[in-house]
Amino acid sequence: MSDALLAELADAAGLSVDWQDANGRPQRVSPEAQRRLLESLGFPAQSPQQIQGSLAELRQRHANPATDPLLTLEQDQATCLRGFAPEQAYKLTREDGEVQSGRLDQHGCLPAQELPGYHRLEIGDARLTLAVAPPACRSVEELCGKRHAWGLTAQLYSLRRPGDGGLGDTRALEDLARHAANHGADALAISPVHAMFAADPEHYSPYSPSSRLFFNVLHADPANLLGGEAVEWAIAACDLQEEWSRLEQLELIDWPAVAKARQCLLRELYRDFRESDGSLLGNFTAFCDAGGDALLQHCRFEALHGHMLARGESGDWRNWPEHFRDPRHAAVQRFASQHADDVGFHAFAQWLVARGLESAQTVATGAGMGIGLIADLAVGADCAGSQAWSRQDELLQEVTVGAPPDILNRAGQNWGVSAFSPEGLRRHGFRAFIEMLQANLAHAGGIRIDHVMGLQRLWVIPHGGEPQDGAYLRYPMTDLLRLLALESHRHRALVIGEDLGTVPEGLREELARRNILGMRVLLFEQHDDRFIAPRHWPRDALATTSTHDLPTIKGWLAGHDIDWRLRAGHSRPEQESDDRAERARESAALVDALAEHGRLHGPREDAEACLQASIDYIGGTPASLVLLPLEDATSADQQPNLPGSGNAHPNWRRRQALPARQLLEQPDIERRLTRLAKARQEAIDD
Repeated sequence: MSDALLAELADAAGLSVDWQDANGRPQRVSPEAQRRLLESLGFPAQSPQQIQGSLAELRQRHANPATDPLLTLEQDQATCLRGFAPEQAYKLTREDGEVQSGRLDQHGCLPAQELPGYHRLEIGDARLTLAVAPPACRSVEELCGKRHAWGLTAQLYSLRRPGDGGLGDTRALEDLARHAANHGADALAISPVHAMFAADPEHYSPYSPSSRLFFNVLHADPANLLGGEAVEWAIAACDLQEEWSRLEQLELIDWPAVAKARQCLLRELYRDFRESDGSLLGNFTAFCDAGGDALLQHCRFEALHGHMLARGESGDWRNWPEHFRDPRHAAVQRFASQHADDVGFHAFAQWLVARGLESAQTVATGAGMGIGLIADLAVGADCAGSQAWSRQDELLQEVTVGAPPDILNRAGQNWGVSAFSPEGLRRHGFRAFIEMLQANLAHAGGIRIDHVMGLQRLWVIPHGGEPQDGAYLRYPMTDLLRLLALESHRHRALVIGEDLGTVPEGLREELARRNILGMRVLLFEQHDDRFIAPRHWPRDALATTSTHDLPTIKGWLAGHDIDWRLRAGHSRPEQESDDRAERARESAALVDALAEHGRLHGPREDAEACLQASIDYIGGTPASLVLLPLEDATSADQQPNLPGSGNAHPNWRRRQALPARQLLEQPDIERRLTRLAKARQEAIDD
């Protein structure tokens, strides 16, 4: 079999046969891995005949771009339309209803379009959508009216309020947003609120959701819509008073117990709500109508998923009977009719959480935030979840996303989530990508895209394979960036791209050109064993002290992450002395930098002084946005998540010590925020 022909097929399918590792060393995907990945992508490659057949199929797919249902182009730029003849007649119906008729020029180019939006283009027999995008996303200055803004990041589940039943909800989020705005914050970035698996409460990592199109109903505050009396009545009806109080007092979230209690509460509320006839019922009906087929399919999945688990069968839809694997099958529709009450309940729960997030964003901007909530978009959704089931032609079913082996992870990483199909995206007019952006921006003023490198390429691993068996799969980045810019403008939203790790050459520059902020983390901003001076940090990125996957400043100084990695088996005991020596060197370098730049006001060994100095340090950078993790604002010494640690670390379970409405009013915390606000006002661009 010709390896050259195999590599040609891999390239045509979007796989990068040759790539560079984190050290800049050239690597090549083995022929065996190429064949396995190609099979996973739907292109047989086990024989020369199969390779030739797959190549012919790909060439035919790409032969006529005029058959694509959606084309992206940039505002105010003439665009040559491939696949159409020069001087061909066209009719363009804009979003605002204006109709333009004309002919392509002698080069087959369409005149520049001044109105951003989704317009309908007719040329000959072709009917397609033109997505006309602004050149860049909304900027911090445009949204906030200032060049140097600041905000907080919070793990939503960690927030407290009286009567919360053991988990942060949208009312606690409102409280935090209001008080943060009162201190001068323009943004509040939150952990992902994607829909999880209602019937599988053990599955609670927010970065491995069932669907990125809907929300985690456990974060709903039913009282926001139904009133406190209704909630108190339902708690009593479920005999939950003692359990509700017990869960609320726990230091660590008991996700299964919380889910059981909240599901009971929500179902009791739904039983009562169905019999009502007030204006809220009309609001709910309007919500369901607006959610359309996507909402219906998600709710059907939730009902089916719970039904299968209750029968002791697999929760993975790929193992269900064939007729249940197809969301359009008549058997699924019959099931939904027979279980209409359960399907309706899941829509009810989605309504509650969506309205709660909407209310929190309204409170945030009403209190003075220029941006408000910043939603967190996970890199993918669980392959066994609702989104993968309902969007089978637009998501890759036989591969998962991860990262190649590198210095820190010699075996690589497999995140166990699905990826969009580049071919499926094009074939369906980028519907899945657009609806995902719209869903996550519906109740937010910004979005943080986890692993933004995925707009250009993702490391995909064949189902059941190891990370080293993977390869980079290319994505239509220009199209995706244009759609991001368009949705940013339509929602008046900031876009942040998490660009930590191995970043393809030129990507950061392209993101900056489009006003997509990168991320700069204090603990990583080192060069030649020295921390980079504040004035040399970039303006086109957000600055932060840490992230949910990293230690807090105090935890880092104390080496708590080293302790946890030992417990989790991430490092060997014989490495410990070297790890602690390296941390001591880094800590000394950080303290040197804090002192050198006039931020340290206290003894070098004083962790509190170093924390405050670190906050001042990032506040003084030219970064257009500084986001301070709530864990550092509260001087916590433990991090929210230790990646890959399993049950060795209490991932996604830590709670704040005080209710959200009191948290920022504590003298020490208030002082830190006041200092940060002052540093932002005094920050100057280099």
